[in-house]
Amino acid sequence: MAERFKYDIHATDGAARAGTIQMMRGEIRTPAFMPVGTAGTVKAMMPESVRSTGADILLGNTYHLMLRPTAERVHKLGGLHKFMNWNRPILTDSGGFQVMSLTQLRKMSEEGVTFQSHLDGSKILLTPERSMEIQRLLGSDIVMCFDECTPYPATEDQAKDSMELSMRWAQRSRDGFDSGADHAARSALFGIVQGSVYEDLRFRSIEALQEIGFDGYAVGGLAVGEGQDMMFKVLDFTMPRMPKETPRYLMGVGKPDDIVGAVERGIDMFDCVMPTRSGRTGQGFTWRGAINMKNARHKDDMRPIQEGCACPACTQYSRAYVHHLIRAGEILGAMLLTWHNLQFYQDLMAGLRQAITDGRLTEHANNFRATYALGDIDPL
Repeated sequence: MAERFKYDIHATDGAARAGTIQMMRGEIRTPAFMPVGTAGTVKAMMPESVRSTGADILLGNTYHLMLRPTAERVHKLGGLHKFMNWNRPILTDSGGFQVMSLTQLRKMSEEGVTFQSHLDGSKILLTPERSMEIQRLLGSDIVMCFDECTPYPATEDQAKDSMELSMRWAQRSRDGFDSGADHAARSALFGIVQGSVYEDLRFRSIEALQEIGFDGYAVGGLAVGEGQDMMFKVLDFTMPRMPKETPRYLMGVGKPDDIVGAVERGIDMFDCVMPTRSGRTGQGFTWRGAINMKNARHKDDMRPIQEGCACPACTQYSRAYVHHLIRAGEILGAMLLTWHNLQFYQDLMAGLRQAITDGRLTEHANNFRATYALGDIDPL
């Protein structure tokens, strides 16, 4: 029988690790980037196309799926994997991020969060127990505990209150997860470290979560406006205190250079809407930085978006064609550029894994940063 959850570290280079997570639905190679499939779909992509880029795992969202089509309906239809035709692992966010991002639509208490649905205005109570139930109904492979994503900036007192509430919710999430014995036997539960930018609060959060016990540990409350320098500073003091034998997940990150710097500091898992959202808004990623495919300089350019990229946008079409599609508002433009961006992100992760395995991560990361900073400015 396949492993419920087993994490093996195959190589290290400094603080960075390359490994695999074994789960019943397949292997996840780390460092890993998880494309975001908020509402049961990676926007503008077929599931088999996402897999072809090298993605081992997708992310779904508790809040959005519980509103539409509802977790109960997804469960009745066979679970999220069958519903969206993705037979590999899925991680589901707990809804905690929406506690922060939907400030105008929610009221928070010790019990949980009362949301006003952004769809029809109805009132919905989301508690740690209900979040676990929803993720169980969806059939999630990696379940995230329910927390409050502390906004930035926050005073130390605000961050302390927020972190302590999240730790109480973490215990309730653990209890709620364990109560669903059948699902718990097939899936994993991750805790989320909070504490904003305050060293002592982060340490206390890590200790509290370890006392409860989780299969993996995420770093939450970053990439919320604090900037890359502060994010890296928080990781610099947080990562050495994180459990070494379990996966570490940096939630909501990020830009390619964010990911490279976080891998150097010991992060194993990432998710972000950036490659897909950028693909729908005309931005493409190259090894020489991000480019705006709407710009007129691409209109006669017969080169691919990125030389050597294996995605269809690069192997079958020119920058000129993709530029035309984007400018004309054609759906195919968003599809091709999203596919390219997801391929770029998976190629980025594959390169990092290989560099860690070969013991040359510092050189690889420095070369990436130097090239990425050049910008895509070659004349036609």
